[in-house]
Amino acid sequence: MIRITRENIKPLSAAKGDRKETFVIVLARDLNGVHKKHIELQKLGLRHVIISGEPSQNDNVIYRAPRGKYDAINFGLKHVPEEAEIVALNDVDTRIINYDHAYRHFSNPRVGLIFTSVELPEGAHSIFNRLIDSIRRHFIIAANGELMFIRRDVLKRVTPIPPCKAEDTLILFRTLKIGYQAVFETDCHVLTSRTSSASLKNEQIFKRKVVCGIYQALYLGDASFSRKLFYCLLPFASPFLLAAGRKGWFWMVGILWGLVDFLKGDKTGYWLPTYK
Repeated sequence: MIRITRENIKPLSAAKGDRKETFVIVLARDLNGVHKKHIELQKLGLRHVIISGEPSQNDNVIYRAPRGKYDAINFGLKHVPEEAEIVALNDVDTRIINYDHAYRHFSNPRVGLIFTSVELPEGAHSIFNRLIDSIRRHFIIAANGELMFIRRDVLKRVTPIPPCKAEDTLILFRTLKIGYQAVFETDCHVLTSRTSSASLKNEQIFKRKVVCGIYQALYLGDASFSRKLFYCLLPFASPFLLAAGRKGWFWMVGILWGLVDFLKGDKTGYWLPTYK
């Protein structure tokens, strides 16, 4: 197992701008993209550990049998050095754009969490993501887990994370609950092609997983009344998605099944991979 000490954590270069010392936990279901992500973070000057569902000989990779992203985050936190002021959570199948732009928000001591937008290739998920982003610019209803930055002291207060399919949104709700602000950052963002070839049926399954997870997060994170109200109204508003045509049907069905799963008592935090 990798040993992370003060001696092998290099301070961030001042040339990178006014950014706090950051440690990155990369979440990987398997070894696909692990080497590429390792090189990317090295170029950014960021110390990191990759929690992978497959073993590797790479010193930066630690094996953890897949139990869900919530479990990988909890496990990864054990390897964050005390010197880190900011912990970043990053999915392995992403490429980070304008990394330093997120740090401007931390000049406000009340900001505890920053999560970034996700740029997707054209397709059903890309269209739905733009719709959600248009809401998030005014009212944050959910987080993106592909790239998140959170103050170390805040993270200590909102973890460990219980089983939840939307661990990113649970972290968001818990951060807001303890009095910190969250920021949706769009200049710093990530590129991913994870869902580029997903069928509409798989899009429905993805919505089902996420929506069930968000309802879990509402309960586990004791979200604000306004957010609970939004999601109480969501099932009744979902038929309006039919205006988007066939893909709107799959979105609506996924949302409704996600709610059904939650009401049936789904308390699990793991979802089998869908996209091929």
